[in-house]
Amino acid sequence: MLKQPPSDYRVKDNDIILNELEDQYVLRVKDLPDDERPREKLLEVGAQNLSLTELIAVVWGVGTKKEEVLSMAKRTLKEYGEKAISNEQDPQKLAEVANIPLIKACQVVASLELGRRFYASQSGRPVQVRNAKQAYSYLKDMGRGNKEQLRGLYLNSRYQLVHDEVISIGSLTSNIVHPREVFQPAIERGAVAIIIAHNHPSGRLEPTLADLQVTEQLLAAGDLLGIELLDHLIITSNKYVSVMEFIKHD
Repeated sequence: MLKQPPSDYRVKDNDIILNELEDQYVLRVKDLPDDERPREKLLEVGAQNLSLTELIAVVWGVGTKKEEVLSMAKRTLKEYGEKAISNEQDPQKLAEVANIPLIKACQVVASLELGRRFYASQSGRPVQVRNAKQAYSYLKDMGRGNKEQLRGLYLNSRYQLVHDEVISIGSLTSNIVHPREVFQPAIERGAVAIIIAHNHPSGRLEPTLADLQVTEQLLAAGDLLGIELLDHLIITSNKYVSVMEFIKHD
């Protein structure tokens, strides 16, 4: 009989705490009318009226020989995820995973760090994740991706989000997902609990054998490290399921 998880996550009392991409042609900037080019549009109507793709295109200025700037910005946002990019602080990782030049990854990370520092000077409430529904609400943009992506949410003892990381992009297997890659960010940031999630671009909600194996492996590693794996979600375009519901506990 499957054990149903509690409606809210519970950190243990002791210290062992644990796309499809749309086939749309993207015009080159030079092919656009003057008033639709990102830089000119910013000057004309203000940054608040630009899309995220256009804003990143303004930061980058130009693309590469192989990829036009708007196409690259759109692809990066789609594959990496908006929230993941907004929390990424490692330009080397962003460059490698998103397959963009390192200098452009540095530009994005630096721009977002400026925003974070300005925001920190204002009163803002931290994100709190107490249950699977709240985790899905935060991560649901993953469901639009055309590549399988593994994300980690890292929480403190008050269930507040201290870090959000893209752990890997590609098929989820126990050979690819190593516990050190999942738990290292928790150790570095003092997180006591982790929620992981990955998307199924196929739309299938049922966990695969690999999903179950990875979850069991991470549960065991978390027990050893004293960092609890609270949940593992599978996310599709408009639904989610907890892998924990399919794992038998002693």
